[in-house]
Amino acid sequence: MGFNMKKSLIILSALPLLAGLCISCKNEETYAEQKEKEYNAIQSFLKRNIVVRDADGNVVCDVGTIETITEEEFQNQGFTTDLDRNQYVLFNNSGVYMQIRRKGTGEKLESGKTARVICRFIEFNILGDSIQLRNDVNYWHSSPDIIKISNSLGSFTASFDTEINGGGAMYKQYGSTSVPSGWLTPFPYICIGRQDSKEEGIAKVRLIVPHTEGQNNATSSVYPCFYEISFQKMRD
Repeated sequence: MGFNMKKSLIILSALPLLAGLCISCKNEETYAEQKEKEYNAIQSFLKRNIVVRDADGNVVCDVGTIETITEEEFQNQGFTTDLDRNQYVLFNNSGVYMQIRRKGTGEKLESGKTARVICRFIEFNILGDSIQLRNDVNYWHSSPDIIKISNSLGSFTASFDTEINGGGAMYKQYGSTSVPSGWLTPFPYICIGRQDSKEEGIAKVRLIVPHTEGQNNATSSVYPCFYEISFQKMRD
């Protein structure tokens, strides 16, 4: 077999591999494309009149069509969101949207103070259009997610506490004690006491959290999540 013939066969045999690589490169999204897809998913979520259902079709959370307000409007309203208008405030620096369902009982966490707070939540993957994780069910009743949160001059830091119960759903699902930054957004505006009577209600919020403020998996895979979370201070 001549040299030219061998060379031709080598080139021909390499073509399928090159084609496969080209297809792979074409199908692989850039980070900019992933961020654009996330942005579009959030904008669609705001307008879609979403009803979150579980695997059996039961309604877990009626999100509805969302009205967005600015931080200035939020401040002018006394740091409240109008539930009748289904308002969420958009924090421009983080991209987090927040609705305060209940401000809660007790007091806000003061600067220089630390507290342990029980969190009950549902986590809805907006891109996946499905519930991804929740701990508001019987399985997690005896092992809730507990965060240890501190306030330093208005800057909040927190980690999931694994000492008391070995960690809750977030820690066991994502293998990290890091609390999503988006979860800390409500703390300047809510109280974290305990419910001592039927008339009282512990703090409850809804959040739309972009990947940059989310849990590890959301950050690495670039997807936003919707959360409904209640916060209750643990007994001292």
